[in-house]
Amino acid sequence: MSVQDSVQDELTSVQRCLDDLYRSVGRLEQRIGSGGLDMRRVRADADHLRESLALLRETTSGPATQQTKRPDLVPVPDTPYDDSLWTDSDDEGLGARDRHAP
Repeated sequence: MSVQDSVQDELTSVQRCLDDLYRSVGRLEQRIGSGGLDMRRVRADADHLRESLALLRETTSGPATQQTKRPDLVPVPDTPYDDSLWTDSDDEGLGARDRHAP
């Protein structure tokens, strides 16, 4: 079993527990009503947990996570740069071509 499979199994387990919580909150809401501040907060928290788990599932699904993806390599040529690129280098404090640093 790979790490990715293990993570998906854990997420599925959390989803089942969250579904149970959601059903329990619904039953509790039927018994005591949904108008009270405390009950609305519990319902909002349960909704927030559902949304957070959905986001977590999205970020952990797929063949590879963002951390393991390598950036594209940019080749750097061995040939000399074009001298016209450096025409304004005197303004940058690098000195003139025909003089040496003090």
